[in-house]
Amino acid sequence: MASSDVNVVVLVGRLTRDAELRYTNSGTAICRFSLAVNRRKRSGDSWDTEASFFDVVLWGKQGEAIQRYLEKGKQVSVAGELRQNRWEQNGQNRSRVEIAAATVQLLGGGSGSGKRNDSYGGGRPQQGPDQTQGSGGGMPDADYGGPEDFDDDIPF
Repeated sequence: MASSDVNVVVLVGRLTRDAELRYTNSGTAICRFSLAVNRRKRSGDSWDTEASFFDVVLWGKQGEAIQRYLEKGKQVSVAGELRQNRWEQNGQNRSRVEIAAATVQLLGGGSGSGKRNDSYGGGRPQQGPDQTQGSGGGMPDADYGGPEDFDDDIPF
């Protein structure tokens, strides 16, 4: 019996630097950027914020189209999959995990911020009930933490 594997990543965070656009020898665009995603965790009686950093790559015309909007501090939503790149350097095996984005959505906020909400990926914008044009973002303003926010062991 064959098993089904799943590799899906969805993140909302802020760019740590402006996106970089390069081209392969064959002319394919590669847009690279780094995303900081914060999470709150309890530390005794107080709450601390801890950031995780993720490298993202967006290939082709999608990357070309959105690169100029991906500025440091801008909040975006990224959906895609994890990919592990492997290579050899100075006789040592190296590897790096990055997110291969299928869609990138501008959520507003940060430098260059407007009340725009554009989506790039797969050649078609994604719009749902919480992702309307001009809404300024699809995420609620409330800060909902993880399971450590609950006082008891069972969060329901």
